[in-house]
Amino acid sequence: MKILALEFSSAQRSVAVVVDGQVRGRAQETGTRESRALSLIETALAAAGLERENVDCLAIGLGPGSYTGIRSAIALAQGWQLARGTKLLGISSVESLARQARIEKIHGQINILIDAQRNEFYLARYEVSASGCREVTPLRLAGREEVLALVRAGETVLGPVVTSEWSAARRLFPDAAMVGQLASRRSDFVSGERLEPIYLRETRFVKAPPPRIIPEV
Repeated sequence: MKILALEFSSAQRSVAVVVDGQVRGRAQETGTRESRALSLIETALAAAGLERENVDCLAIGLGPGSYTGIRSAIALAQGWQLARGTKLLGISSVESLARQARIEKIHGQINILIDAQRNEFYLARYEVSASGCREVTPLRLAGREEVLALVRAGETVLGPVVTSEWSAARRLFPDAAMVGQLASRRSDFVSGERLEPIYLRETRFVKAPPPRIIPEV
């Protein structure tokens, strides 16, 4: 299966082409104000020697992370499916990071950390070994002091956001290549409207008040 994977949940946005589980092309950008999604896609497809119509499945990193980045990836995938009927899969960016840690031989219990804004963080714990990864503590919201306590205790902390106060933490970005490889093992395809960002907070919208009518003088 030819998979086009998009991972836009962090400041390092990436695209990869995975064919039968093997990475054949990739492209990424970091720190730019505007995402050049289509340009990244064309670069990755060209490296793999494929055209857009050759793609069998789009795999999307669902975060958590940059809500805008994830939403843009989902919108692109939804449009692609409408135009071509392409299969879609959503992949947890946290699971992707755990698998990347295993590839880099970061073993033992690891804490995966992603910025959740509002002085909070998404936090999950995995047991990582040469033979695989196992979720120990499901993804949840944690405060800054809890994260600092983990670092001070010498625990392994990694993720796309590492500050100077966490000198022992390791920076690791979710990568589209891993998203594509994880997707190559799955067949639970979904329709575009079922793709949703992983977001632990309740989404709340404040309804605007009705327009004020100013009486004529």
